[in-house]
Amino acid sequence: MHPDKVKRETTRTLTDLPNIGPSLAGDLRRIGINRPEQLVGQDPVELYGILCELTGSEQDPCVLDVFMSITDFMNGGEAKVWWAYTPQRKAMQQRD
Repeated sequence: MHPDKVKRETTRTLTDLPNIGPSLAGDLRRIGINRPEQLVGQDPVELYGILCELTGSEQDPCVLDVFMSITDFMNGGEAKVWWAYTPQRKAMQQRD
């Protein structure tokens, strides 16, 4: 869902989360995330790694940006577009 339309109090399904459509909701279910509240306290880098391992291929780095956006949101942050997290991801990757 587009972040502008997300309302925390009505976030009940994965597609109610910012930046999550049917495809990414399927990816989340594939890694064992079935409800938004399961994202609380999760590490987006770990979630991304699990998805890459399960699919047997390196996922687009933008998927990590999305995972950063939804874990931040579920931990109390505001709903933001996924690309707002791109600079943070790139900075993180340069440190590794």
